[in-house]
Amino acid sequence: MIDDFFNNCLYFTVNKLSRAITKMAEESFKKTGLSPTHAFLMMLVIDKPGISQSELAEALHLKPSTITRFVDKLVEKGLIERKAEGKRSLNYPTAEGQEILADIKDGWKILFRGYSDVLGEEEGKALNQLINEAGNKLEK
Repeated sequence: MIDDFFNNCLYFTVNKLSRAITKMAEESFKKTGLSPTHAFLMMLVIDKPGISQSELAEALHLKPSTITRFVDKLVEKGLIERKAEGKRSLNYPTAEGQEILADIKDGWKILFRGYSDVLGEEEGKALNQLINEAGNKLEK
């Protein structure tokens, strides 16, 4: 009875999935020394040098204050350099930050392979699309 309640609750089910995929992602990115979210942020900064805090917040669906904390951590690690331009704060990868890109990409491949081995590659892609669409609808 109680299992039926939780198994039919989207909030509980999504959190259960989140805990499982977060554990897999943290293991996949261990080599980088970064959390998966820090790694994703780093990829955005490398892909678009000079990206603003608000652009990072929008891309990662996080609050600007959270992005500030994440960028602060990457600045402390010497992976990102922050430059002020008027009221905006722009972010650039350092040479050391550029060097970890290959490890970050390996982390994404390991994660994709890990959940694809469990779910099946096509099922994993379909689940990702379904969750993304649901998230977009619920954010409105």
